[in-house]
This record gives sequence, C-alpha cells and structure tokens, in this order.
Amino acid sequence: MSTLTEHTEPVEVASGYRAGRTLPLRVELVRQLKRRRTLIMGGILAVLPFVLVIAFAIGGDPGSRNGQVTLMDTATASGANFAAVNLFVSAGFLLVIPVALFCGDTVASEASWSSLRYLLAAPVPRGRLLWSKLVVGLGLSLAVMVLLPVVALAVGTAAYGWGPLEIPTGGALDSGTAAQRLVVVVAYVFVSQLVTAGLAFWLSTKTDAPLGAVGGAVGLTIVGNVLDAVTALGHWRDFLPAHWQFAWADAVQPHPEWSGMIQGTAISITYALVLFALAFRGFARKDVVS
Repeated sequence: MSTLTEHTEPVEVASGYRAGRTLPLRVELVRQLKRRRTLIMGGILAVLPFVLVIAFAIGGDPGSRNGQVTLMDTATASGANFAAVNLFVSAGFLLVIPVALFCGDTVASEASWSSLRYLLAAPVPRGRLLWSKLVVGLGLSLAVMVLLPVVALAVGTAAYGWGPLEIPTGGALDSGTAAQRLVVVVAYVFVSQLVTAGLAFWLSTKTDAPLGAVGGAVGLTIVGNVLDAVTALGHWRDFLPAHWQFAWADAVQPHPEWSGMIQGTAISITYALVLFALAFRGFARKDVVS
C-alpha cells in the first residue's frame, strides 16, 4: 500500500508555488462555517439564554437556598447578572463540547472522508495544514464563547433590564465595569479550555474517527473533573486544569483576586502547548493512507 511521507531530499516544485499560500485560513474557515455541526452548535448556544429565561418565567425568580446566596440566585437582577449566570452554568461542561468538536473533528474528519492524502498531495505542507486547522478550530471555539454571553446580555437586558452586576456576597459593579469583567471572564474561560482543545487536536491526528477524537477529549476532561473532586489528592489537584476552571468567579468581585486565574492560565497553557507539540510532531512522522 502506498503512503504519503515527508520528503527529506529537495524536490522540484511548480513555478510560483509558495507553501505559505496553501490552504489559506479564509478557505478553511469558510469550509468549517458551512458544516452542519458548526451551525448546530452555534444555534444551541444561542438558544440557551432563551431556555433559561423561559425556565425562570415558569419556575419563578431564583431564591437563596439554606441561607446561602449564589450567583444563580441573582440571575434575574439585570442583564449583566443573567450573562454571568449563562457562563456559570455552561463553563463546566457545555462549552467543553464545541471546543472538543471544533478541534477534534478537524483533521480526523478529513481522514474519514479519505481527503487528507489529497490535501497533502496538493501539496499542502503538513505543518501548514495543521496550523490552518488549529487556528480555525480555536477561532470557532472563541466565537461560540463570545456568542453565548453576547446573546445572554441582550436577552437578559430585554427581560430584566439594564443595570449593575449585583454580587451575591454584597455590593455591585456598575455597567461599564461589569462589561469589562465579563470580557475578562470570557477570555479566561477560553484559556481554561485550551487543554480540551489540545487533547482533541492531538487525538484528531492519531485517529481516523472524528467521534473518537471528540469523545476522547470530552471523556478525559470529565476524568479531570472527577479527579479534582477527590479531596484526598490534596495539593496534587493544583496541577489539574479542572481545579482552576471556575477561578474566573474572582473577577466578578468588588476587589478582584487574580492569583487563581494566573495559576489556572499557566497550567492550561503549559498542558496545551505540550499537547499541540505532540500533535505536530506525531503528524509530521505519520504515514497518511486515508
């Protein structure tokens, strides 16, 4: 069976050929935007705020439980509070799915369609192919993370009015400050999901089954959450990305605390860089037969 491997000796190329111009980002972006899974995932996240508004309308305003007031209990205080609650309920698991989907389905889907070898024979350099797909996958992941709070802010403002972000422990942030803090929250949530993106992308270069790459990344992320719940691990949990996934809550305080987010950012970026490096290194040596 013939395989496609990297050439180690100089080869002649067509006049005008530039490796850096193959598979432009805009081409890959348009391809991914047209895919049904992209539209469905974007639609689900855009609909979530409407579902929560309906839930609050049916069940009534949320109230404190056992004397403890949480962010969820202030969901209907203002549009800013509603946007923060949407991020709170989705950051732990729901946002993991689009990240794993956009980064895990990208290379494996080409292999499952038997089009990967034709892209490499175009010729598109392997590094260029992975880079284009990774950038687009991360870009789409960031886009859906921005889409959710933007829609939630608009829906929440229409339903509950424009006002300051009320803090469960007391106090409030004015509208301008609240908007800035929500931008910080979205940025941190995106960084915290880089580990899932790295897992999905690495698995996507190892398998021809997109579902395996996506499911594997989601499964390993869940395992990380489970391990973080094991208090017997003590300080070892500090090295788990899941341990810091809700550190962004420190940003929506009158006096924000940044240490948790700094540690979480360092852990996530370190894991992600290692996983991305493994993906590029492994794919450069892989025999592509599909």
